Amino acid sequence: MSEPVVLQRREGAVLHLSLNRPQVRNAMNMALVLALREALAEAEHDEGVRVIVLRGQGGHFCAGADISEMATARMKLATHPNAIAELNAQFGELCADFGRSGRAVVAVVEGTVMGGGFGLACAADVTLAGQSAVFRLPETSLGVVPAQIAPYLVERLGYSQARRLAVTGGRVDAQRALDLGLVHELHADASLDEALARTLHDILQNAPQAVAATKALIAKARLHSPASLIQEAAEVFSRAALSAEGTEGQTAFLQKRKANWMAQ
Repeated sequence: MSEPVVLQRREGAVLHLSLNRPQVRNAMNMALVLALREALAEAEHDEGVRVIVLRGQGGHFCAGADISEMATARMKLATHPNAIAELNAQFGELCADFGRSGRAVVAVVEGTVMGGGFGLACAADVTLAGQSAVFRLPETSLGVVPAQIAPYLVERLGYSQARRLAVTGGRVDAQRALDLGLVHELHADASLDEALARTLHDILQNAPQAVAATKALIAKARLHSPASLIQEAAEVFSRAALSAEGTEGQTAFLQKRKANWMAQ
């Protein structure tokens, strides 16, 4: 029996998902996309999961779309004219799923980070990179478009840098990725586990429902003026303050103890 295309490992409140197609540098085919979406959907229904970590097996994060599967879709066009569009849309749904998740999402990237892998790294809340990481947007050099990842590039990099990388087929080494704000931290590959442990510890100090509500409000703030969100933000704050989680957090602060969700 072949290995699953996504390896799952649970450590307390943290779910580790590893892309497991190392023979093709974890290029994304439909099986991998669907397995990641299924794993995330299951995590969303498990209140014990507070953080999801994305990583790649074999020293690479993800080489983007599997071109061989694209060729297969092209062969179906005579009888299924939307085959390529449907394949591409599935990957877009994957990025959207992780981008809007109420769980904290951490990407740990090494080696090849191309195309869709680039976009998935941008969809994460926190991206940690190893020195070996090399980011590329090869789509335009192949005569195609970085379609589904474009919104995430703009969010992470801003309009100007996203446009520059798209038209140059941008190749970005790990240090430049840090300088651009594409990744949040840069470490020697051998130190990534230690860096991840620190990041997870920081995340787990924060109340899970408050994290989810904050992520949702920040996402909305991208598209609305501050003044237009005043009442909604006040209602979000009030619900949180009056919830069991909010009551516990404020009580713990006054009693000078850790709240019950905090990592020890």
